[in-house]
Amino acid sequence: MNQNIKNILLKWLFLDLNRQTETRFLDWSYLFVRVSTALIMLFSHGYGKLTGFSNIAPHFPNPLGLGSTLSLALVTGAEFFGAILLALGLFTRWAGLSLLFTMIVAVFIFHWPDPFKEKELAVLYGLFFLLFTLAGGGKYSLDHFLKKKL
Repeated sequence: MNQNIKNILLKWLFLDLNRQTETRFLDWSYLFVRVSTALIMLFSHGYGKLTGFSNIAPHFPNPLGLGSTLSLALVTGAEFFGAILLALGLFTRWAGLSLLFTMIVAVFIFHWPDPFKEKELAVLYGLFFLLFTLAGGGKYSLDHFLKKKL
């Protein structure tokens, strides 16, 4: 096989890109994962809790002994408002931490006796929220923009 063809195939197969292209690809990928995870949380979990708050509150679980209404308010705050902040990349680490804490409670307290299949989604969300808590908003976030301005 011709050496040039072999090099082209190897670069294509292993996506051997130059450093600038790799960095740009990673920045855009991180933005996509951050925004999509936040929007899925917002519309699949937070929005329903916010709009149905008064109907849900009397029956909402109280795993930390704070009362059903306060527990729902904290979860709704994280899943709705925290998800908005996460999508915008504003106060990303704090938003990620509030969502991570919510998932930790869901996995290790609320769903603890359940089989793994019942807590799998909360574990996956938790892993993403751990990433955002540790890594921040990334290059394409309001955090990054404000940091450069300040």
